Amino acid sequence: MTALKTSGYIGFSRTQIASLGRLPPHWCSLRFKDLIASFLSGVSVNATDIPASDGKIGVLKVSCVGVKGFRPEENKTVWKEEYSRVRVSVKRDTIIISRANTPELVGASAYIPQDYPNLFLSDKLWQTVLSKRQETHPKWLSYLIGSSSLRFLFAINATGASPSMKNLGQDKFMALEIPVPPLPDQEIIARWLDRETERIDRKVALLEEKARLYKELKQSLINETVTRGLDPSAPLRDSGVDWIGDIPEHWRIERIGTAFDERSEKVSDVDYPPLSVTMQGIVPQLDTAAKTQHNDNRKRVAKGDYVINSRSDRRGSSGVSPLDGSVSVINIVLEPRKNFCGDYLHHLFRSYRFIEEFYRNGRGIVDDLWTTKYSVMKAIDFAFPPTVEEQQAIANYLDEKTAKIDQIIESVAEQVRLLKELRKTLINDVVTGKIRVTETKGGAA
Repeated sequence: MTALKTSGYIGFSRTQIASLGRLPPHWCSLRFKDLIASFLSGVSVNATDIPASDGKIGVLKVSCVGVKGFRPEENKTVWKEEYSRVRVSVKRDTIIISRANTPELVGASAYIPQDYPNLFLSDKLWQTVLSKRQETHPKWLSYLIGSSSLRFLFAINATGASPSMKNLGQDKFMALEIPVPPLPDQEIIARWLDRETERIDRKVALLEEKARLYKELKQSLINETVTRGLDPSAPLRDSGVDWIGDIPEHWRIERIGTAFDERSEKVSDVDYPPLSVTMQGIVPQLDTAAKTQHNDNRKRVAKGDYVINSRSDRRGSSGVSPLDGSVSVINIVLEPRKNFCGDYLHHLFRSYRFIEEFYRNGRGIVDDLWTTKYSVMKAIDFAFPPTVEEQQAIANYLDEKTAKIDQIIESVAEQVRLLKELRKTLINDVVTGKIRVTETKGGAA
């Protein structure tokens, strides 16, 4: 190997060079071109939006690589007349790199554990061909390429006129200098990181499953309470509505069309402040909301109105508005004819059963083009207690219980975030030599 270097990493910031410190004495600094002989890349071919199956040929999307490793299911079926144009199939012990992507994802990569003879690269992906002059462990190299230091390096070296799409040039990539341990150390590092990242991934999976179960518990609690009330001993009767089921005998059934009026008055967001319809309810327009030029073609919303997004890709985005304002015309605005408890409606219309019933009555092709119109929605039946006091009691109970569940879900999400950050830091510190790992009886330690 070449002589030891302790700085001179092309493209690293001074802060990053300082944070790397001195390399272990038996490590050296090489360029990618010393380890990688070349990159193979695919071509742009005509394909469907359906993943390949049953032996069909698929071309990989750029989303096939990223934080979850290699995802072969992220592909599109190639049209048969295009078969002759696909040329680079996915090979084991290689690394696939996204050479063209958003600024955050350019340089995303993954190690390929097996051959995929029916999957081919697109023109936005590279596949490594390792140099025969320098022995290199492919799994170690994949950890290095995927480390946060290298991802930062790729981001600042990527170019492109569009702020939303950046490209890695092969020449710049190959010229980057990197810390390289001897081959035996590469093997130890790869085994150690395999084991430790697997441990972290298992913990993350268990926590994510815990969060999923709590989310299901929350939905089950809401579904049960908004159709059965708080008294488990109350006599029940058949509501006659499939999605509702049995309800307390004294509850009422009514159609949305008789309980609400549709508010369809068109206004300008200059006179009526723009609002966003989110899964958390109705809020002042978010900075991230998609803006249109139709500033004077919006629906008026009055405080106390119930607003629901009619699009399937916004499933669950609804709520009682605490504000006067305006919303996009894709939303349905309901003005109560009767004195309902808004907090009760908030839980009822955001319950899983109602959401499914709402979209079951919709029409469209795919999620973002699947819409439920008010002309259909108004025929949906719903159940409710006859007094506002009982509605409020149900809402108060659900507010308290769901808040506790949400706290647990948030705590679990924070644990997951910290574990993922630990995983990222661990990989980065080991492949840059800040943390030394050695072989022990039980494996690397």
